[in-house]
Amino acid sequence: MRASDPSLSTAFWRGFRNAMPFLLVVVPFGVLFGVAGSEGGFSFWEVMGFSVLVIAGASQFTAVQLMADHTPTVLVLVTSLAVNLRMAMYSASLAPHLGAAPAWKKSLVAYFMIDQSFALADADYTRRPEQSLAQKLAFYAGACIPTCPTWYVGTLIGVLLGKSIPAAFALDFAVPVTFLAMIAPMLRSVPHLVAACVSIVAALTLAFLPAGTGVLAAAALAMIAGAQTETWLARRAAA
Repeated sequence: MRASDPSLSTAFWRGFRNAMPFLLVVVPFGVLFGVAGSEGGFSFWEVMGFSVLVIAGASQFTAVQLMADHTPTVLVLVTSLAVNLRMAMYSASLAPHLGAAPAWKKSLVAYFMIDQSFALADADYTRRPEQSLAQKLAFYAGACIPTCPTWYVGTLIGVLLGKSIPAAFALDFAVPVTFLAMIAPMLRSVPHLVAACVSIVAALTLAFLPAGTGVLAAAALAMIAGAQTETWLARRAAA
């Protein structure tokens, strides 16, 4: 980002400010993973390496739990990838905005793509479609800087403190609160609401399926329901 370009600086700091509220949940989420990894029998470097190299909270929890239960490696990998498959949908959504970036920048975008950075970028790009590629990348960088390093720090705190953190702190609240905060602003139309309702019902109905597969099936059904609703509304408007 060129410091002499005020539009890039504005986009960067807008992304930075928008990401700050997520620190309230990223920190306890990271701490919770650090605790879970330590209690699962993993060393300091294994837990920290997991967060730095993978940086994918939900799949990290899944993998740690499966490995602690001595699940076969292939099943651990397949299940973790299934849980994190939503990143492919995130990438497809941002590709029209960031696809023209150089390969090394797209690699950084992919590495730092977490639920929070995607949600903020998708919302900002929708509200400001006139932005240049450089401005969109600057916003994305601003959205990542407060959240991603904080995930590492949260994990470090969890590893170092471990069981000394009182259960009364209820750190597990961070997971549902994070997703509620990201999803609520996205429910901007009837198709969005239909997709959200279908995903909730399907995820609860298919909860008996092996880890991750029920959520994936629910996501597929939600996308189909949302697309069909959008098509139906378009045909109704044209009639």
